[in-house]
Amino acid sequence: MVLFCMARDINKINKMKLKKIALSTVLVLSSLTFLTNCKQNSSPAKTDSTKATKTDTTKKIADSTVAESTQPVVYPPINHAQYDSLMKKLAHGDTSGKWPVKNAPYPLPGAILPYKRVVAFYGNLYAKKMGILGELPPKEMLAKLKGEVKNWEKADPTTPVQPALHYIAVVAQGDGGKDGKYRYRMPAKGIDSVLSLAKKAHAIVFLDVQVALSNIHTELPLLQKYLAMPQVHFGMDPEFSMKDGVTRPGKKIGTYDAADINYVSDYLANLVRKYNLPPKILIVHRFTKKMVTNYKNIKLHKEIQLVMDMDGWGEPDLKTGTYRYFIHDEPVQFTGYKLFYKNDIKKAPHHMLTPAEVLKYKPYPIYIQYQ
Repeated sequence: MVLFCMARDINKINKMKLKKIALSTVLVLSSLTFLTNCKQNSSPAKTDSTKATKTDTTKKIADSTVAESTQPVVYPPINHAQYDSLMKKLAHGDTSGKWPVKNAPYPLPGAILPYKRVVAFYGNLYAKKMGILGELPPKEMLAKLKGEVKNWEKADPTTPVQPALHYIAVVAQGDGGKDGKYRYRMPAKGIDSVLSLAKKAHAIVFLDVQVALSNIHTELPLLQKYLAMPQVHFGMDPEFSMKDGVTRPGKKIGTYDAADINYVSDYLANLVRKYNLPPKILIVHRFTKKMVTNYKNIKLHKEIQLVMDMDGWGEPDLKTGTYRYFIHDEPVQFTGYKLFYKNDIKKAPHHMLTPAEVLKYKPYPIYIQYQ
């Protein structure tokens, strides 16, 4: 199979007819865009007895990780005054009246946000061009993640950092596949490997889905056994949600409506209640207005912590504009920010924002993703 490593076409984005206020920002491009071929080595080659033994050992480690992760944990109750204080801090002196979001429910015990800032490495184990998670060998990748965690702790000593691995579990691709849905579901052994790596780094895990010509109602339930684990959270990517069921992913930017996001929130909330879990973090990627429609209809739950993640790449000014118009101006609950080791430095001034620079935004992003 061939995975999509996207390289966004700036000229095509320029032609999109967004509202005047957003026109300067749509040049900021997403992590994964129009398709270029990256070979995917997900099909296992023939193995000798030595390789088979190694595979069996890896599977036992993964199974052990899954078993341990399901052990129940008792969390202290939420201190409402402390929570309100931290949410006000996140607003970073915003005077628009949008932040902190009004009438949001208090989370269940065990919530990560806003007590910690999540710093995540994004990618896929089978493609080096989809993100830092798969680009570097595991040991080197985890060491680099540890370094970024330290950078954020230094930039904001008052907010502890929670490391994370954000794994693309369903990938939009150039081949239609047997069912013509243009998406490839990663093998379970890949997800198990990420769980094992995360355990070494004391990290949480996000499973991200690019539905292509499929839909979120079909893809989400297939990951339930992992989402029933307390350390596993979820990400949904509107860019590759092709609502017409015909257009191939990468030909245009896809979309999710509030109804799709509410479906995912309801589904995850039910898992939290069923398995007595701490709240799930739900990441929704966004870098254009049409990627998320009817945002005011998005429902919040005490079981879910919803993050709108600014998923655009480009020079600092363009990223700042995208964050302002599509994240700050359309508040949901929490905000995130994506940084690109390579794409952010393609154009002058060839500079990826530092933690200190990102912390100038209002509100403060509480979820940070590196690709």
